[in-house]
Amino acid sequence: MAVPKRKVSKARRDKRRSNVWKLQLPSMAKCPKCGAYNLNYRVCSECGHYKGKEVVKTEA
Repeated sequence: MAVPKRKVSKARRDKRRSNVWKLQLPSMAKCPKCGAYNLNYRVCSECGHYKGKEVVKTEA
């Protein structure tokens, strides 16, 4: 059976359980057309543009 050879110290155990490994928030980019913030590489939810082209028709 697999058994640990040595006791894991409290410091090592607590380092593993700490919040060091939390993921960061996704980066936001400003839309060049309307100035609204949205996720990178996504169609703008406000104006419907992506890479300078209108991809989704939105209501005026």
